[in-house]
Amino acid sequence: MKNILRVAAIGTIAVLALSACGAAPEDTPTTPAEVETSASAEPTAAPIDFTACIVSDEGGFDDKSFNQLSYEGTKAAAEELGAQFREVQSDAATDFGPNLESLVGEGCNTIVSVGFALSADTVTSALANPDINYILIDDAADNDFNGEKDAENIKPLLYDTSQAAFLAGYLSAGYSKAGKVGTFGGAPYPTVTIFMDGFKQGVEYYNSVKGTAVEVIGYNGGEDGLFTGGFAANDTAKGIAQQAIDQGVDVLLPVGGPIYQSAIAAIQDSGKDIALIGVDADFYESDPSTQPYVLTSILKKMDLSAQEAVVSAGKGTFSADAYIGTLENGGVDIAPLHDFESKVDAALWTEVEALKQDIIDGKVAVTSYLAQ
Repeated sequence: MKNILRVAAIGTIAVLALSACGAAPEDTPTTPAEVETSASAEPTAAPIDFTACIVSDEGGFDDKSFNQLSYEGTKAAAEELGAQFREVQSDAATDFGPNLESLVGEGCNTIVSVGFALSADTVTSALANPDINYILIDDAADNDFNGEKDAENIKPLLYDTSQAAFLAGYLSAGYSKAGKVGTFGGAPYPTVTIFMDGFKQGVEYYNSVKGTAVEVIGYNGGEDGLFTGGFAANDTAKGIAQQAIDQGVDVLLPVGGPIYQSAIAAIQDSGKDIALIGVDADFYESDPSTQPYVLTSILKKMDLSAQEAVVSAGKGTFSADAYIGTLENGGVDIAPLHDFESKVDAALWTEVEALKQDIIDGKVAVTSYLAQ
């Protein structure tokens, strides 16, 4: 059940073609109509002649994370515009092309593709349909790795989550009583390791400020990292989480869709008091079963950025320029402490809030492949 991959860091523009989304958790599926929209939406009085559409990756719209947030934002945009809304879920990679083609056939004006796995098929569809606006979440649409988009009518939505992960790392280091915090990922894609890099930098910054020596287990940067080899919640993911737990961590950051479920299962089996860091969505809100474990979550606000991009398309102000979410523009953040508020020193949380402003102001630098 152990699966350790050693990976090299990637620093070129080519890495933008990768994503941290994964397969859906093995829960009873919900239909998209049952997904509660979190993004704000104010329907217009009169409908407009516009159709907003979205296609998922293999995770489906009920993954409590990546796809669900994107779905919520797109649907909220359609409601705000008074537009038609179409969605289609993908069960396998072979569905991506046909699903995109079906949405074109339904007269979609804007199509949102969720994640790196749809990049190549989205480019193909965009080149064949230059009058349609495409929004590609968490990928740069650069499949020939030349540093430029492969289709001019695609808007990439990207997120510098290292900034928010830096805050989570600092918080975790200050919260840890064991002096050890851990992280592991689904696969060594840059949009996975960007979380781990930021988390590690945050711990190291805490050590430099406080004169402590909190360790990061499971990721040394560069070539060293614990990865499950995929994004499924399974025994392999649980075994990788257990490796970190066995080394004495009391905070754990799993990066990659539903693998957090395996981490919680490992925490439960251990009988130890270990806090979890969520990714993408606020786990406390998106999956209430995590509430006893979640210290905070590293937020990637795909719902808000997807909504804004679709609304601009519906209003005729669409720009295909890439969007990069940061702490400054609100595209990334960390979630409230929720049930852990009483467990975290108030002074530590004040330091985290001040650190957030220091990053925004450029007083503290956080490095990542998206940093400019």
